[in-house]
Amino acid sequence: MEKTCEVNNRIIVALDMNSFDKMKEMVDELGDAVSFYKVGMELYYSVGQKAVEFLKSKNKKVFLDLKLHDIPNTVGHSVYYLTKLGVDLLTVHAAGGSRMLESAVHYAKIAAEEEGIEVPKILGVTVLTAIDEEAWKEIGNKLSIKDSVINFAKIAKKSGLDGVIASPKEARMIREISGDEFLIVTPGIRPKFASANDQKRITTPKEAINNGATLLVIGRPITQAENPRHAAELINEEIREAI
Repeated sequence: MEKTCEVNNRIIVALDMNSFDKMKEMVDELGDAVSFYKVGMELYYSVGQKAVEFLKSKNKKVFLDLKLHDIPNTVGHSVYYLTKLGVDLLTVHAAGGSRMLESAVHYAKIAAEEEGIEVPKILGVTVLTAIDEEAWKEIGNKLSIKDSVINFAKIAKKSGLDGVIASPKEARMIREISGDEFLIVTPGIRPKFASANDQKRITTPKEAINNGATLLVIGRPITQAENPRHAAELINEEIREAI
């Protein structure tokens, strides 16, 4: 999962849906154009772990995006059981603090060793891409989004996480302080042909890669396209221009 990974490994398609059958149809339609998928709250809470099991049966990589945020013990034990599903990426909120993040890392390693599987990459969620400065201040934050994201990234790296989830607009400054091996996974990607929807801090795929993003999370521009496979191939072309 290096920064130089193959083009069709740079896209993570967000399966933001609540139907197992629709999920299967989408994965089958995209075929070999996409090898990485996000299972988020909507799909996981409505379908459960069979969504992960199906993707693994198709030899796809799985990003389980549940954004865990609780006391260290609770998050650690949750990560322990989620790791046993064999997922490739897991998310926890960086705002949970270093003790919570360290607990997640610790229990992921224990579970992976017990199962004889690779330890999943654990990513810290910084500031959601649907949030702008006005909304950020509304919930009581004094720092700007930019400064908050940098702070979260530093906490995540210090705590042993493998990377962060952040807007592509913040990817460049995170890359500058974290080095080449730190994963930067960016939602808020809108290709040239797509609308912004409810996202605020967005860029094109090419801009995100040029800013230092490792992996791009893309949902509606692909899953709601008239031809999802063609949309994914167009995005792969945009990425190819940047690497």
